[in-house]
Parts: sequence; structure tokens; C-alpha cells
Amino acid sequence: MNGHIPIHLDVNGRVHDLSLDPRTSLLDCLREHLGLTGTKKGCDQGACGACTVLLDGERVNSCLTPAVQCDGMEIVTIEAMADHELGGQVQQAFRTHDGFQCGYCTSGQICSIIGMLAEHRDGRPSAVTEDLTRPAPLTGAEIRERMAGNLCRCGAYNGIVAAIREVAGT
Repeated sequence: MNGHIPIHLDVNGRVHDLSLDPRTSLLDCLREHLGLTGTKKGCDQGACGACTVLLDGERVNSCLTPAVQCDGMEIVTIEAMADHELGGQVQQAFRTHDGFQCGYCTSGQICSIIGMLAEHRDGRPSAVTEDLTRPAPLTGAEIRERMAGNLCRCGAYNGIVAAIREVAGT
């Protein structure tokens, strides 16, 4: 026995049956085992958000998520965003508002935006939501707080916020 664990992953609508070392992160599984290199390895410590993907619709840092914990779950990466309901809109808004500079963080930013907009639509508050009795307006402060886990080394935050506001219609 080689110590590997069989897992079944649904990545971007495609099913993969793999046998992985239980220490393999979802990020390394995506990049090294499935060849999906759009998800970036930034800090490998969960601090930068470059590795953000959607796991059953929730945004996660794939560098901190063991792949074996994702068995049977739906994983969406940047490679599927062009066909996603909002993914194409977010990508276009990034181009329009210069929401990227070097582009390294962009895949994580876009995946995080999709998850963040779903959280907002579901009425989940953030740390800066003032009135918990009604849906929070998606202000610049709300957006910045909700996206705080995604860093941009180039400082394209104003463009990112503008892109989010365009897609959200605020």
C-alpha cells in the first residue's frame, strides 16, 4: 500500500478519479495532477488569496485545503469562469477598469469576487456591515472588507473595486 487515498473530484464540470497522498493540497492537486495552472501559488500559507477557488460555491484558499477533503464536492477554478454566469462579466469589468496589473492575483480575485457576490446576495454580513437587520449596500467599504483576503502586489485595488461595483450594479 502506498498510503494514497482514492478521491472523486468534480472540477469545472469534469469528473476526476484520483489516488492522492492525503497531504496533497487542493492547489497542488489542481496544478500538478490535473494540469489546471490558472490557480496560482502565491504564499502557500493562505495569506494572499492567489489560490482562491470555489468549493461547492464557497470561496476557499486551495493551498490550505487538503484535496482529500474535497471528495465528491464541486470545484470551480478560473478555467471555468469564462462560461460562468458572472465570470465573463467580471473578466470584462477587470479589463474595462484596469483591475489587474501583472495578473498574478487575478484568477484568485475573480473566483473570490464570484463567491463574495453570492455571499452578499445571500444577505451575509461582513465585519463592516452597519445594519444587520437588512441587506447591506455594496459600498466601497463593504467590497474592500469582503475582498480583504485577496491581495494585489501591484495595488490595483481601485480598479478591482470599480469592476465589482460595475458587475454588482452599484
